[in-house]
Amino acid sequence: MVDREAFYRNVVHSLRNGVIAIWRDGSIAVLNDAAYRILGLDADPGHVGRSFHDVLGRDHDLVDILSLAFTDAELPNRAELRLRSSGKAIGYTLSRILDRAGTVSGAALLFTDLTRVEQLEERERLRDRLAALGEMAAAIAHEVKNPLAGIQVMAGLLKRQLPDSPDAHEILSDIITEAKVANRIVVDVLEFVRPISLEVEPVSLRGVLDDAVATARSHPRAGHTHIVTDCAADLPDLDADQLQLRQVFTNLLINATEALDGAGHVWITASYAAVDGSPEPVEPPEYAGYVTVEVADDGPGVPVDVTDQLFSPFFTTKPSGSGLGLAIVRKIINAHDGRIEVRPRAGGGATFGVRLPVPHHLVEAVRVVDGDRTAGGSHG
Repeated sequence: MVDREAFYRNVVHSLRNGVIAIWRDGSIAVLNDAAYRILGLDADPGHVGRSFHDVLGRDHDLVDILSLAFTDAELPNRAELRLRSSGKAIGYTLSRILDRAGTVSGAALLFTDLTRVEQLEERERLRDRLAALGEMAAAIAHEVKNPLAGIQVMAGLLKRQLPDSPDAHEILSDIITEAKVANRIVVDVLEFVRPISLEVEPVSLRGVLDDAVATARSHPRAGHTHIVTDCAADLPDLDADQLQLRQVFTNLLINATEALDGAGHVWITASYAAVDGSPEPVEPPEYAGYVTVEVADDGPGVPVDVTDQLFSPFFTTKPSGSGLGLAIVRKIINAHDGRIEVRPRAGGGATFGVRLPVPHHLVEAVRVVDGDRTAGGSHG
C-alpha cells in the first residue's frame, strides 16, 4: 500500500525552494532541507512543534513576514528581500492554508535564493556600462593614434633634413621614442577596451602552457631564467579560446622573467580538482571541476599593499609599463568564468594563481577514453 503521507513529506523535502509551514498557533509543521540551507541553519528534527519565533530568532527578517499570515493584511506574493543575517537575496511567497471548511489552519512560506541571479544581473549591468565606456575610450584612442603617427613621421623627416646638427638629432630621437611609448599605450588601451569575443573549443591546457613557455624563453629579457613545468597527468581539456589563454600565460611568464631580470627560477604547476557536490545535494554543481595553474617565481615579490591594485588598469610597478598587461589578463580570465589572484611565495617571490572551470562533458569524455583504454588493455 502506498504511504501517501511519506510521499508528500518526501516531495516537500526534495523541493529546491525553501518551505516553512506553520500551524495556527505559530508552531512549525515543516522546515525542509532547502530552507535550512538557504537560511544557514543546522537541521534539527526538534524544530518541528516549536514556535517559529524561537527557531528563527525574534529579530530574524522572516519572523515579521510569517507574522502577517494570520492578520487581515494582504500577503506578499513573489516579493524580494535581503536577509540581514547573511546578506542573501531571496524571493518569497506567503500563503494561508485552509482546511476543507475554509478555515485558516496555518500558513506556508515558499522562498528561493536569488543571490546568484542578482549577481548575474549586476554583472550584466556592469558589462553594459563597461561596453559604453569602452566605445568612448576606443574612439578617443583612435583619434590620438593618428596625430602620434604624424608626430613620428614629421620628426623622422626633420631628422633627415638636419644631418649636421647632433643636438637636434638627439632631441628628435627623444621625440620619436616618446611618441612610440605613447602609441604603445594607445594600442594597449584599444586592446583593453575592445569587447572580448571568445572562439571557444576544447583546448589542451598542457599545449597552451608549452607554447607560452616557448614564447617566454625567447623573450629578450628572459636571459638565463630557469622555467620548470609540472602538469598533472589527469588534466582535462577546457572549453576556452586557445589564443587568448596563451596570451594570459605568456604575459604572466614574461612578467615573472622581467621581475627576475634574467636570472632566477619560474615554476608552473597545473592540477585538476573535481567539485564535491555533497554539501548541496539539491542542486548539481555548474561545473565538474576546476583546473588551477600557478606561476611562481623567486624574485623580489609583490608588495602586500599593492596586491589589490595589481590588476587595475594603468597601475604598474614597472618604470616603463603601461599598467594594462595584468588588467587584460584578468579580463580574459573573467570572460572564461575563471579567477586570478596573487600572493607571496613561501621562500620569497610571488605566485599568480589562475582557476578555470571545466564543464561536465569534457570530464565525461576523459572518463570514456580512460574506460576504453582500460577495456582494451584487459585483453592483452
